[in-house]
This record gives sequence, C-alpha cells and structure tokens, in this order.
Amino acid sequence: MASTSDAAATAINQSIHFALPLKKYDVFISFRGEDTRDNFTSHLHAALLQHQLETFIDYRLQKGDDVWPSLVQAIQDSTVSLVIFSQNYASSTWCLNELIEIMEQHNKKKGHVVVPVFFKIDPSHVRKQTHSYQTAFTKHEQDIKISCNMIHKWKETLFQAANLSGFDSRVYR
Repeated sequence: MASTSDAAATAINQSIHFALPLKKYDVFISFRGEDTRDNFTSHLHAALLQHQLETFIDYRLQKGDDVWPSLVQAIQDSTVSLVIFSQNYASSTWCLNELIEIMEQHNKKKGHVVVPVFFKIDPSHVRKQTHSYQTAFTKHEQDIKISCNMIHKWKETLFQAANLSGFDSRVYR
C-alpha cells in the first residue's frame, strides 16, 4: 500500500506538469500546525521536496513580514494548494480564512489546483461540518467578534473544498 505523502507528491508532480502558467511555488501547504506539523505534514513536505517540487510552508515566512499578506501572495504564487484537513482544522479561523483565499484562486479558473488531504478524518465530517467541525463552528458562533456572514462563508468553502477529489489517509498508510 502506498503512503499518502508519496501518493500525493506523485499526483501533484504530474498535475503541475500540465498546469500553466508557471508560478513561483509548485505547492502551497495549508494545515493546522497543532494537528499535523510534526508528523504527517513534515513527511509530506519531505516527499514533495524529494520530487523536486518548490513548496511553500509557513516556516518560509520572512521574519518581520506581515503574515497575512505574505500568505495570500504565496497562495497566488502557487500552482497547487494542498489542504490538509485534520481533526482541528476548522477550529482555526486562520486556516478557514486561508481556505477561502485558496478556493477563490481555484474558482478564478487560472489553473490553480486544490487537492484536499483528509488526515485521520472522514471527508464527510468536513463536507457536512459534523463531529469536531460542528464543535468548532458552535464555538465560532458564540464568538461575538465573528459575523454570521463569515461563518456561512467558511461553511460554504469547506463544503466546496471537501467535494474536490483528494486523498483520505484512512485509505493509504
């Protein structure tokens, strides 16, 4: 059985060869650091580098740069966005806002490919916002600083992204 990180790296490498125009980064990785940084994401990043793919991951941010504009630019400068949906991805408003930017790039039809990776989570939990995703949204709804419109947009974007063909770590080792 192939590993999820190697399968994803190979598929992305093949996709990039067909995508135009060339961008600064081949792959932008979106992930919830607490869930996957020191395990799955680090292995995936290493596999992408082994396949000679130029990858943007958050530790590439320059010290002193404004984080959000730098991330938006990196997303725009990437051919593929790899979104690693994990147990607590939806608990991060940062991740959800990043996903909105990723899907906006995808929807502009300029060749921006989005590949979801469902890390130890059922894709339907992301798509339908059940289980830990439902818990996260219950907390977001209680935060008076977050508008109902933003919550609605996050939910729509999660649904849209989770409906894309991707990888389920429960199927690969």
